[in-house]
Amino acid sequence: MLAYLTRRLFLIIPTLFGIMVLNFLIVQAAPGGPVEQVIARLQGFGANSTQRIGGGGEENLQNLARPGEQAGLGQGALASRYKGAQGLDPEFIKELEVQFGFDKPLWERFVMMMKNYVMFDFGKSYFRDRRVVDLVLEKMPVSISIGAWTTLLIYLISIPLGIKKAVKDGSPFDIWTSAVIIIGYAIPSFLFAVLLVVVFAGGRYFDWFPLRGLVSDNWANLDWPHKILDYLWHMVLPVTALVIGGFASLTMLTKNSFLDEINKLYVTAARAKGISEKRVLYGHVFRNAMLIVIAGFPAAFISILFTGSLLIEVIFSLDGLGLLGFESAISRDYPVMFGTLYFFTLLGLIMNIIGDMTYTLVDPRIDFEKRDQ
Repeated sequence: MLAYLTRRLFLIIPTLFGIMVLNFLIVQAAPGGPVEQVIARLQGFGANSTQRIGGGGEENLQNLARPGEQAGLGQGALASRYKGAQGLDPEFIKELEVQFGFDKPLWERFVMMMKNYVMFDFGKSYFRDRRVVDLVLEKMPVSISIGAWTTLLIYLISIPLGIKKAVKDGSPFDIWTSAVIIIGYAIPSFLFAVLLVVVFAGGRYFDWFPLRGLVSDNWANLDWPHKILDYLWHMVLPVTALVIGGFASLTMLTKNSFLDEINKLYVTAARAKGISEKRVLYGHVFRNAMLIVIAGFPAAFISILFTGSLLIEVIFSLDGLGLLGFESAISRDYPVMFGTLYFFTLLGLIMNIIGDMTYTLVDPRIDFEKRDQ
């Protein structure tokens, strides 16, 4: 097991490097880089974006423009590779390129970036004037809250429900629960979120739950029991929307996995020996059937934590990692984009290894060393 684990850890290096190279090249080839974003905002085309930069957005733009404060009054047209830069001083454009590091070749920028990332130095945001690490740590509690509660509830609901559907395959219970699952498949989480807002968050009918934020404005003044209740109160609607939209696939995966095992000869033999149905199900079938469910846990958790909750964060005004990544992509904030990509890709690869290690806990008969021989 140790040798297998060592090989998997070493494989992280080329995998992570390949992902970073591919994404770096794609992003660099896309139009509208940071320099163009600054030019557009200085010329009044990015007012909306400026307002969404965060604390000190206008001040940050003024700092970026300081090398050419008179640039807007430059004479004549500018021969520049940046569209919309006409009328700006060429020296100002050069200052921007130096500040963003675009005066260096593409390969040199990538090497410097990866060298810093290996030391977990992700730099500072272009437009927020804060370290990427600080931004991630600030937004992470929101995404972890949503992802952890959603993943926990999905597994607590889907696994027992999938097992019962497998045991009662073809029964009325299986049929009507399948209808509920089809609805979960067909309607995405964000539409459920809108429905919940309309019905339960003061949209049209009831005003039972808050519409925005992770906690109330007076949360700091509450005692601990009320702080916990307030936090859970804010989590009800966003987590419900994600659970309803996400439990269907895991339920069917669990059902099909158990059905496949129940129909095997070793189950028939166990029943012929007079072993109770409960012992057959949980002593023999469960261990084998749960392997495929466990295999999908790392990917499911990462998906819910960092990508699945993007629209939910927007709808419920939850300032988490999904919203941070979306805004950084729109504004071409490369340090935030690539820093979060590096960190969460590394986390995802490690989670996959943890998933493989969990196999041996569920079924000690699995030996990765023998499989590789």
